[in-house]
Amino acid sequence: MGEMDGKVVVVTGGNSGIGKETAAQLAQKGATVAITSRDEVKGQEAAADIEKRGNTGEVKVFSLDLGSFTSIRSCADDILNAFDRLDVLVNNGGAVLSRPILTAQGFEMTVGANHLGTFLLTSLLIDRIRQAGNGRVVTVGSIAHRGAADLVESDFRSTDGYRGMNAYSKSKLGNILFARELAKREKQAGSDVTSFAVHPGGVRSGFGRDGDAHRLMEIGIAIISATPLYISNAAGAGPSVYAASQPGLEGQTGAYLQRTFAGNWGPVKIVKPNAAAQDDAKAAALWALSEKLVASAT
Repeated sequence: MGEMDGKVVVVTGGNSGIGKETAAQLAQKGATVAITSRDEVKGQEAAADIEKRGNTGEVKVFSLDLGSFTSIRSCADDILNAFDRLDVLVNNGGAVLSRPILTAQGFEMTVGANHLGTFLLTSLLIDRIRQAGNGRVVTVGSIAHRGAADLVESDFRSTDGYRGMNAYSKSKLGNILFARELAKREKQAGSDVTSFAVHPGGVRSGFGRDGDAHRLMEIGIAIISATPLYISNAAGAGPSVYAASQPGLEGQTGAYLQRTFAGNWGPVKIVKPNAAAQDDAKAAALWALSEKLVASAT
């Protein structure tokens, strides 16, 4: 019997990289896992690969493009129709882009998909997670959040002077602020849903090399990721799996977790993100802005 037997977990971006490894490890713990993918063929291939490893729970695939509210709503409907319970949502999906691209609703893609898409999907699934009892929402941030001080409306509206890593850092700050504010709101509402943000560490994955980034940026990511300091996808999935399945974390809702040694090795523990990511006023303001932006595009 696995520790996640009977539980249903959704992992966005579960067709490759740490998302796929997160899904695989949770499936091996007995969970039924739903993975999302922009490319359905790649999603089905990932599901088949996970199931080939044996001793896993069922793996299902759903189509999702976090850069499209239409796709997000359709995916949420499909997931809700497929499962009468949801225990864990792992917000892993995201992108890093070297050139400015707009979402289907006209937002800058990096912050629009990484933060706003995650915000909308969670809002559409949260009621079902509440119903499961002791549900969890895990949002994958990054140490890159340290490069940002805020995420404000102009970051969503304009691509002037766009710099890929600056936008990515802002989006990851947004992910951590979102996880923090979600924890606060669920607690105030009397819900037992807990929310965590995690940093996976420096991972040798395909992130940034699937056509989203410019070729020069792809080469740079590939070179950096080949260094000995970078870890495997399986190791990078560790913080997400820990936050999704570790008993006894309920009292630490809102926390940010990573491995202890340079974010790459050692046990997963609660650490402090940068000052901006601990700012409750920024978290509340971003939540209100996110609601406004979603409503404006509806």
